[in-house]
Amino acid sequence: MHFVAKLDIKKYGCVAEGIITDEVIITDVQIKHIKERHPGAYELFSKHFEEIINDPDYIIEANKPSTALVLKEIREDGELIKLVLRLVTSTDDPEYKNSIITFTRIDEKDWKRLIKNKIVLYNRE
Repeated sequence: MHFVAKLDIKKYGCVAEGIITDEVIITDVQIKHIKERHPGAYELFSKHFEEIINDPDYIIEANKPSTALVLKEIREDGELIKLVLRLVTSTDDPEYKNSIITFTRIDEKDWKRLIKNKIVLYNRE
């Protein structure tokens, strides 16, 4: 388990009520998953995890409870990133932490499709 960032519970309250911790982690299992399914992405973008979580462009409703799709344009690289974040609420084991499930680069077409067709819970603008 690796500490990634502290999130703004108020900002992410749009995803789920009763978030019990501001700590965000990533597990070795999830790092392995990302490296296997998205070669090179972890090495290039893991340094941006804190920025993605703390300053998202969009937070979009995911298909699972207490889970968010976090969209962020990384300006220095011109890359569009989609990060899946599972939040821990009062109905979860209090030992759990908010955690990164996966993340990947997406193209502009997917970015626009997500914003248009999914429920946008937060927009930075």
